[in-house]
Amino acid sequence: MTRFAMFVLTLSASPAFAAGGPFFSLRNSDFVVWIAFLVFVGILIYFKVPAKVTGLLDARAKLIKSELDEARALRDEAKALLFTFERKQKEVKEQSDRIVAAARAEAEAAAAQAKEDLHKSVARRVAAAEDQIAAAETSAINAVRQRAISVAISVAGEILAKQMTADGASASIDAAIAQVETKLH
Repeated sequence: MTRFAMFVLTLSASPAFAAGGPFFSLRNSDFVVWIAFLVFVGILIYFKVPAKVTGLLDARAKLIKSELDEARALRDEAKALLFTFERKQKEVKEQSDRIVAAARAEAEAAAAQAKEDLHKSVARRVAAAEDQIAAAETSAINAVRQRAISVAISVAGEILAKQMTADGASASIDAAIAQVETKLH
């Protein structure tokens, strides 16, 4: 350091010289403070502190700007992802609605088909039961007829046996043979 700087520092550091008096006197505390301030500013300028502070502030501003840019990019990316997920959620909801609607339609169609099949099955069973009833009725009628014929023949045989004589029986046999001959030839 130079002698002048040492002198100024010595004077500025000594409170005894900072007493009252004329302004441009070392006894005036305002003047001493003013000189100390100028020396301090001079030292700051000499060691290029303002440039260093400005450089640090510029570096900090660049860092903050890059962080803001990165935050904006992240926000834009998050918005894009949100939009993508919302679109996918909408597509999945629409797809699930279609699946539910298709399943409902299939269930309704299956129920209608089952109902129709049930009606057909009931109709077939009713028809089969009616056929069985008709067959049983026909069988019963035929059985009754056969029985009536059997009874009629046996009753007629008994009546003819009681009324018939030997001459009448042989005449009846001859008439029956003649009748069979005429029908066969």
